[in-house]
Amino acid sequence: MNPSLKTPLIQTQDLVKRFGEKIAVDQVTFQVSAGEVFGFLGPNGAGKTTTIKIIVGLLQPTSGSVEVAGFDLQSQPLQAKAACGYLPDTPNLYPKLTARELLRFVGDLYEINHQQIEHRSQELLKLFELTDAADDPIDTYSHGMQQKTALATALLHDPQVLVMDEPTAGLDPRSARMIKDILRQLAERGSAVFLSTHILEIAERMCDRIGIINKGQLIAVGTMQELRALG
Repeated sequence: MNPSLKTPLIQTQDLVKRFGEKIAVDQVTFQVSAGEVFGFLGPNGAGKTTTIKIIVGLLQPTSGSVEVAGFDLQSQPLQAKAACGYLPDTPNLYPKLTARELLRFVGDLYEINHQQIEHRSQELLKLFELTDAADDPIDTYSHGMQQKTALATALLHDPQVLVMDEPTAGLDPRSARMIKDILRQLAERGSAVFLSTHILEIAERMCDRIGIINKGQLIAVGTMQELRALG
């Protein structure tokens, strides 16, 4: 796949975020296209989570711009956020709810009609192999099941863009493979998938292109083959 031939669904331009004297994100520019899984690779503290929080509208940039699905995050925040699904590094689930109840709750927040919520919930519960546990409280779930539940809520409104912070952290190999396969399916349907990781092997295995960030600066972007050629 050649990302340059696809519609860009995430675009950042000269993104800067300062916390006092500290520059957490420093002139970061990249784009993620429809049909692409893009990895954001860097050590802990490199600026990955800060960049993600700006993209999904949880942090205001000090300067620079972000577009999500063609909507400017500054001037069209509601449309940009509605086009985006977000999986944080530590999902904030409601432990006493069941997965089915949580999906209904999230569907109501997105103002999806109830029939569509039920249909989409059934699809996602089946996709993530959660059907048998769908009516059990989330606090009885394993870490992997909780991660899959969180991803199901991020996908409930069928977003064009999916943004994930360390999505495979702490997962067993089977769950990690399942998430990889699902991300590939989403990309093949035309979504843009953006994920952060500090593990090279995960980026290599899951992503079409990779951006490497260190100390807030994006130092390289390309396929793994292109990055290896850079030395």
